[in-house]
Amino acid sequence: MSNPRRPSVQHIRDALENAIVEGKIQPGERLDPEALATEFGVSRTPIREALQALEGSGLVRVQSKRGTFVTKLSVPELAERFEVMAELEAMCARLAARRASATEIATIRAAQAACVRAFETGDSDAYYYENTAFHHAVYAASRNAFLEAEALRLQAMLQPYRRRQLQFRGRMRRSMEEHQNIIDMIVAGDDEAAANHMRNHVVIQGDRFHDLIASIRMVDA
Repeated sequence: MSNPRRPSVQHIRDALENAIVEGKIQPGERLDPEALATEFGVSRTPIREALQALEGSGLVRVQSKRGTFVTKLSVPELAERFEVMAELEAMCARLAARRASATEIATIRAAQAACVRAFETGDSDAYYYENTAFHHAVYAASRNAFLEAEALRLQAMLQPYRRRQLQFRGRMRRSMEEHQNIIDMIVAGDDEAAANHMRNHVVIQGDRFHDLIASIRMVDA
């Protein structure tokens, strides 16, 4: 994770996020700012900012007088978050089908085109960022600022797990196809179908959920 070119706060956050999700940093493990500053070759200020961002996303928790620790998520907690996320995003898609302007639809289409390009290169990290832009575009097209803010907040908390999910065999292709179904329903103005497609796209159940839990080595089941 070290970088002689003085990595940015975003780079530090991404590196720590990946390490947490991939199990290189275990749930409950304490994060030492001084050690991280040495590892990344930076002062403690960008480390502190990166940890604050991770705290905002729910990946780490600050315990008074003890320090910063990687959050332990139980299986029920993770399931509950995905369940709520699916409903919030379904609502966004439903409202987008009713309210999206031509410009907003063009933005959604452009995000999908970027996802396709990332898929064609087989780059799951690039797809992760373009996928995030796609979902943000749908949130914005709902034209409900409160709903958009709530969706963004919960999405930030779940992004590391959704990122990991994109690394599963065949998931990028399915995700891309599901995006297109969502777009088609938004363009057609079919609000219920748009909501259903988005809900099914986001929710993780059955084998998909078990695969996710196995891949991130949950230790607090």
